[in-house]
Amino acid sequence: MKDLFSPYKIKGCELKNRIVMPGVASFLIEDDGSITDKAIEHYRLRAAGGPAMVIVEACAVSEEGIVSPHQARIYNDRFTEGLSKIAKAIKAEDSIPAVQIHHAGRQTSAKVIKQKPLAPSPLPCPAIRGDVEPLTVDAIHELVKKFGDAADRAVKAGFELIEIHGAHGYLINQFLSRFSNIRDDEYGGDIIGRTRFASEIVGEIRGRLGKEYPLSFKISAEEFVKDGLTVDESIRILRIIVDEGVDVIQVSAGNDATPEWICQPMFMEKACLADSAEKIKKALDVPVMAVGRINDPFIANEIIEKGKADLVCIGRGLLADPEMPLKAKEGRPEDIRICIACNTCMESIFRKGRVECLVNPSLGREKEMTFHPAESPKKVMVIGGGPGGLNVAWVAARRGHDVSLFEKEGVLGGQLILGSVTSYKKELLNLIRFQKRQIERFGVKCHFNHQVTVDIVEAHDPDVVILATGSVPSFPPVDGIDKEIVVPFTEVLNGEQTIQKKVVVVGGGATGCEVALHLLENGCRVTIIEMLPEIAKRLESMTRKLLLKRLEENHAEIMTGCKLLRIEDDGVDVLDGDGERVFVEAERVVIAAGSHPDDSLFDQIKSMGYEVHQIGDCLQPRSAKAAIYEGAVLGRSI
Repeated sequence: MKDLFSPYKIKGCELKNRIVMPGVASFLIEDDGSITDKAIEHYRLRAAGGPAMVIVEACAVSEEGIVSPHQARIYNDRFTEGLSKIAKAIKAEDSIPAVQIHHAGRQTSAKVIKQKPLAPSPLPCPAIRGDVEPLTVDAIHELVKKFGDAADRAVKAGFELIEIHGAHGYLINQFLSRFSNIRDDEYGGDIIGRTRFASEIVGEIRGRLGKEYPLSFKISAEEFVKDGLTVDESIRILRIIVDEGVDVIQVSAGNDATPEWICQPMFMEKACLADSAEKIKKALDVPVMAVGRINDPFIANEIIEKGKADLVCIGRGLLADPEMPLKAKEGRPEDIRICIACNTCMESIFRKGRVECLVNPSLGREKEMTFHPAESPKKVMVIGGGPGGLNVAWVAARRGHDVSLFEKEGVLGGQLILGSVTSYKKELLNLIRFQKRQIERFGVKCHFNHQVTVDIVEAHDPDVVILATGSVPSFPPVDGIDKEIVVPFTEVLNGEQTIQKKVVVVGGGATGCEVALHLLENGCRVTIIEMLPEIAKRLESMTRKLLLKRLEENHAEIMTGCKLLRIEDDGVDVLDGDGERVFVEAERVVIAAGSHPDDSLFDQIKSMGYEVHQIGDCLQPRSAKAAIYEGAVLGRSI
């Protein structure tokens, strides 16, 4: 990986390699914009992991420009001290401290900023909606000055590069694009007019900081909407702002209507925006940073090697494993905890107001989740080799416990193996590989093909028993459920059942939809039957959007608001949303209607006097993230 770890220079910034952590919201900022110790530690750890530069998350240049109460801010001198602590922490770990400056424009809520969001035109944000306040020319001039003030504060805080956020549907992007800018004055119309706001911001900052201070601009080179930016149009825009003094371009994509291009889910190809970066690099004499599903060092190195970009931005990859660069440089790629693009990080922001990671339960909890040697090493028996069992086993073993893991199958991975069967979830295999590597690394003794009984527990005589036995599919209590035509979704994914041409999938949750798509891609005609008004309702929004699109493209028949009444030898009787009884012909009926805990051993083992714990689905069917998190916590506490 000599190309990835070769040095690079942007004006006075000496980068030790080609890896940059882009601005990614930490959600560790206090409601008043104060910088927490957690936030400082979060950035310190990312810098310590070996990237050449860390760009601190978007800092609002104006009070009405914040997206969330947890956003970092730089519109007042009182924020400088906190930001300087982050800059110093990054610098102390031999990484270049950089910062992104930003204004949300229409992409915020009146609930957050206590006024109408500002925008170039009277067009509301398609995602948030609500009235907006079109900016006057005087207000535009004032905002240009505020970007300049923010840049001054960034320099005082110790940042050595400033990035202007001109992407992702925020204010500068709103001006650049005909999708959001329908002004007829000097800040609208043709490319020169729509670029004027960005150009004036660059000029303002360059005038304040001088010629030698490095300045980056982040652009959504393609927005994937009608009247949105294209790569060719973005090149024309970038020529204008580069002439004003931009030194490096970060090439991203998407806006408020196409967020799946901002934070790409598993459906997207790896390095899906690298070709856009290459086109811009060839068209402009300026360094280019590529971003977008660059989740491992081999892909990153290939981008640099092929000359598609000068630098690679790894965001979610460094949330998943802050030490990725160091592990790659040391020749330990098998120890990298790869981001699987599940977008749990995005889902947790919207649903919980914090960033969480499926593969890295320590994210945002770095101080609490440190490893300490066990005060009294114990003999630990883990039953079940799924995500929770694997995680608790290696975490406990790393602390010095004597850990044995018992798995009823001949392989490790549990439900993750089934999940990885579908075409777009192959990334789960990376998580299995990482967990297995840690099991080997920390000396967990694995016993395969062991269906554990109380006799086996008694013979092993552990100090602690941890049940991670998962769950089993639930079957609805309807007539005909025991017919040969009926199979659980697990048998479709594990290959035990021959796939038939006409299939009914009972259950339109995430699992049912994923199984349906798998069947469709294997040539089946599929009908999904769901009681609720919508399918895949609880799935992360960007993944859901693309999954529903794929189901539509593959001609899935979707029956929502329907109740399964009876299963026949050649199909199912269904009560539809209008109260009409409908027969759906099928050669196979796949049940994906939930699961229930496989916890039959718990009471028996507890009655024997052993210390026993339950984690994951055997406690309550939930997500792999919950199982991994519980394993991480328990493994650190026993």
